[in-house]
Order: sequence, then C-alpha cells, then structure tokens
Amino acid sequence: MSAKHHVLKSLCPLWSIACLISPAISFQKAVEAAGGRIGSDPVAESGPYLRSSWAAKEKTVLSRNPDWKGDAPAWDTIEILPIDDENTAEIAFEAGELDFTRVSLGSVDRYRGGVPNGGTLVENPSLYYVWLGMNLDHPKLQNQKLRQAIQHAIDVPTVLEASYFGAAAPSTGIIAPGLAGNRAQGLVPAEANIEKAMALLAESGETNVTLTLDILNKTTYTTMAQVIQAMLAQIGITLEVNVLESGAFWASGDNENLQLVLNRFSMAPDPSYATAWFIKEQAGIWNWERFRNAEFDELHQAASQETDITKRDAMYQRAQDLMEESGAYRFLTHEATPVIHSSRVNPALRPDGLALLRYFGKA
Repeated sequence: MSAKHHVLKSLCPLWSIACLISPAISFQKAVEAAGGRIGSDPVAESGPYLRSSWAAKEKTVLSRNPDWKGDAPAWDTIEILPIDDENTAEIAFEAGELDFTRVSLGSVDRYRGGVPNGGTLVENPSLYYVWLGMNLDHPKLQNQKLRQAIQHAIDVPTVLEASYFGAAAPSTGIIAPGLAGNRAQGLVPAEANIEKAMALLAESGETNVTLTLDILNKTTYTTMAQVIQAMLAQIGITLEVNVLESGAFWASGDNENLQLVLNRFSMAPDPSYATAWFIKEQAGIWNWERFRNAEFDELHQAASQETDITKRDAMYQRAQDLMEESGAYRFLTHEATPVIHSSRVNPALRPDGLALLRYFGKA
C-alpha cells in the first residue's frame, strides 16, 4: 500500500509525533462504509492483535490476528483493564491479577526493595507534566496579584515529598527535560516565598478569599491538595477541595465555574505537543485556565515551523514565561514512569516507560 501526504508548510514535529508516536491510517472505503464517522468500534484493523471485545471502563481484550504475516505475537490474548488509581492496580498486581502495571511514585522506594511474586521494577523518565491551574475567566480569579500570591505560596518540593515520596523532581514548565524549550529554571522558584506571597495578596486588595480546587480522585492528588490547602492557609486563603471521579473531572473544560484545578497531561517528544493545548482556540476545551495570549499563539505556530533548534528552544522557553507571568500556572513536576511486571512477562517499553503491547514477550 502507498499513500501521499501533502504538507503545505514546514512542520518540525512531523516525524516525532505523526509517524513515531501515534501512526494511524484511516481507510477511505471503511470510513465511508461507517457513514463517514469513526466511533468506538474500529472501522478497520491491522497488526499482530485485533480487538476482540471492549466494555467501557471495564476491559478491552486483544486477540491474535490470524491474517498477520509478520512476526508471530507472543500471546494468544492480552486483557487491558482501565484502573485509574495506581494504588488499586498495585493491590491487583500483588494479588496475581495483573502482569504489568504503572505504579505510583510513592511506591517506588518500597518496590526498590523487592517486587512481590518475583516481579521487577522498571524506572523511566516521563513526558507527563503536572501543574496547578487557575481559571482566568472566573470572577474570583480576575486579580493577577492574587494569582501570583498563590504561585509563591506553594512550596513545590514539599508538595512532591508528601505525594511522591521524593521520587519526582520539580518542573520548570510544561516541556520535559531533554527537549527543546525546557527551561533551566522558572520565573517563580520551586520553593515558596511566604513573605512575598503575603505582600502580593495585600497588593491585590483581596480579603476573606475562599477558593475551590478540583482534583481527580487519586491518592496522589488528594495528598497534593491537602498540602496545598495548608500552604494557602498560611497566607489567609481558604481552599476547599472538590474530589471528582474520572468522567466528571475530564469534562472540566465545559465547567465555567471551575476555579483551581490540579491537572496532568502527557506529551509526545516534541515541545509543540505541549504548547498546543494552551492556545486561544483551546480555551474551554483542553485549555481549562482559559489562558489567551496572542504572543503565545504566535510563538506556538512559528516554533512548530522553525528548523533552527536554538531558535525553537528560545521560542518555547518564552512561551512558558508567558504562561507563568499570567499567574494562572504553578508548575509542579514531570513525575517519572515506574512500572512493575511479573516474572512471566518480558515487556516492551518506549523510552518514557509507556507500554508497546504488540512487542510484549514471554520471559
């Protein structure tokens, strides 16, 4: 099979995103036969495994593709269980119900001492980024000085020690180390400056401030929220924590009443994949802070076409400066990607620790 792709403008991340991370081909006849739309059922499949069944939020089962002409896959079936909370997955793994799972960073130190049932711990760097965001459209968060006070009141190392037990380092933005655009340091130091935070709050003129922080119902985030809650109390801000299940949390883009949110996105190994979600057109979709900045949008577009790596680096660093200057972001961490696997599995992983199931072998 051959295909033609017409690229009208230079696009630096073409190979690192479109072809290496999530290659997908939509077959015209199959799509047309499905009415022109692709839903939850695949219109065409290929590869060593085919999806034999799917139950939303319960289980996906992959089975050998009898027509596959490449190297034979190692397993007859692979069952994928969607488990949002890593601690729950760890319990299932230790009970022998799972062969492979991501684990919480808080459990890394324990697993370094030995994985139950002869299992193995594998630690990889991460392309995830975690931050506290503030909705710029909300009436309570219109004051930039207030937002900056919140930035300086949060001591990132303390938050990470409590929630990740020292297994994650502070981040300086949304772009991971090793990529163009990663900043050596942010405009707001990772360490809190309570004196400065209180001065900014006084300058804001805001008093009796009460805010709500929305978080996903996971142990890591509830711990982070409790620590942040105590830190903001030090400068006189009352923080109420709203714990949401997955469905409600990931619909937050539509929530005009959103105030503060603890969020976590992933990215491909190109900085454009991180900045893409914070342009004006994404406001209220994936840009939950409703951050709108013309210079940021211009930098995102220009940097995606810039072939000079030094210039790209400077553009993406400036873009993150603009995010931080808005006061809408407190960057926290890129985490890491620790996984454990049973003694009967030989896993295949990307450099950032994500599973390549088609290449999983038998130990």
